[in-house]
Amino acid sequence: MKKAISFTLALAMACSLMACGNSQSSDTSKDTSKDAATETTETAEATDDAAAAEGADSKTTIYIPMISKGFQHQFWQTAKKGAEDAAAKAGVEISFNGPPSESDIDKQVDMVKSEISKNPSALCLAALSTDALMEQLQTCVENKIPVIGFDSGVPDAPDGAIYATACTNNGAAAAVAAQELAKLDGYTDKIAAGTADKPVVIGILAQDATSDSITSRSKGYVAEVKKIAEQYAASGVSVEGHELYNEPKDGASVIIKVQVSASSDVVDVTNAAKALLNTDNLLSVFCSNEGAVTGFLAATADGSDLGEGGKYEGLIVAGFDAGATQKEAVRNGWFVGSITQDPYNIGYQAIELAVKAINGEKVEDVDTGAKWYTKDNIDDPDIAQLVYD
Repeated sequence: MKKAISFTLALAMACSLMACGNSQSSDTSKDTSKDAATETTETAEATDDAAAAEGADSKTTIYIPMISKGFQHQFWQTAKKGAEDAAAKAGVEISFNGPPSESDIDKQVDMVKSEISKNPSALCLAALSTDALMEQLQTCVENKIPVIGFDSGVPDAPDGAIYATACTNNGAAAAVAAQELAKLDGYTDKIAAGTADKPVVIGILAQDATSDSITSRSKGYVAEVKKIAEQYAASGVSVEGHELYNEPKDGASVIIKVQVSASSDVVDVTNAAKALLNTDNLLSVFCSNEGAVTGFLAATADGSDLGEGGKYEGLIVAGFDAGATQKEAVRNGWFVGSITQDPYNIGYQAIELAVKAINGEKVEDVDTGAKWYTKDNIDDPDIAQLVYD
């Protein structure tokens, strides 16, 4: 009997142990399954978050291509540097390109087509020919791609295409030259010494009377030097030489003489310079662009006639732009100074305008300014990068 009871108790204990083991195994299985499900869910959520972040980045990346009139010239390389600095500050991506020369209109058109196909956030453009780009500019209007002009911009573009332009105000820049000449010792005294019988002549040499940039510079210089001269002229100021600028005044003690070349050919410009140099009582000459400077230097034995002991020693000359021969004339003191545009600021301001336009801000044209350089500051870092060959 005792054996039977013992056997029964042993069997019951064994069953109990088996049940307990099965229960623990089941619980462990449940816990493992739960952990695996949680891990899978968390992994999926992390993947979704990464994908969302990647999608957000791709949507918020701002890409702005810049197409200039050229690429190799130092002027455009300096504009490129300004654009890159502005892009780094704004945290946007840009590219900068241009045709090999300013006569390669078709190549520029192809570049613009290629960039528009990428659906950029905005486009910065210095057009060689607006007419050649009308179709592409209209595409920008239709696709709501803001176009920012720079340097000469995009004149006569379709309505709504150009949001703003970053460029030199040529009239204001030329006026700086007139202001700088007025600061020279004795300059205004010589203006005041003019009489109706022997008027002082202030000369301007212009390559042509058709280019917008050159006529703007000539008008800006004439307006400013006239305002200055009127403060000292004993019997008024007369503007003569070309119908585009003429404001004649009888008996004037100061004459502003605008000499315009028959064409932009260097021989014609040189002849115009010689005619101006033959004017009696000539106080100063302002050459309104690199072409005028080239012709003027050719008429003065490459500038040596302006130096000590030269035929035109004492004549006060200023230029505009910054080619190699003009820089040499400034370094030698043959020119008291010249005006240079600011290509660095042109590139910088173009990108700033583009970013604002992309963000829906109101933008308007920006005058990128100009600098007066002389033999004393031509090698200063802030000037050296602007005096391009």
